[in-house]
Amino acid sequence: MPEPNKDSFHGRNRDGKMATIFGITFFILLVICFVLGLYFFGIVGVFELLGVQYKSIWSLFIFVFSFFILGIFVELFTKVFYELSTRNINGIATLFFIRISFESASNWLVLFMVDEFMSSIILSLRIEIIIALLIALVEIAIDDTKE
Repeated sequence: MPEPNKDSFHGRNRDGKMATIFGITFFILLVICFVLGLYFFGIVGVFELLGVQYKSIWSLFIFVFSFFILGIFVELFTKVFYELSTRNINGIATLFFIRISFESASNWLVLFMVDEFMSSIILSLRIEIIIALLIALVEIAIDDTKE
């Protein structure tokens, strides 16, 4: 019977396995916090530029966290509808218009829902639309650089 490789996960003792799991978990949490931080400071900057008032920094943090979590679920459905809608479309301009429409609509829906549930941050419809368009443009720019 061959001996397990000492460098593999199975060849480590219990402390080594726990350290590996802790290290990977810490790294994943670090990446999630970094992404949330980017969202947080990005939205704070946009709120400052547009003159949005909020009661406390904690209400703003809850707003951004709720937007991030709810946005993940809404984007799952939006991606499916977008892919099904653009299967047979070849024009680049048409694809871009459809994509910006789907992204903006989903971002606005998430912004609207989070804004309605929170009384400490009040966004007007005009500001919701502007923020949804800005976030959609940033998401498209980031996705296009990956491809």
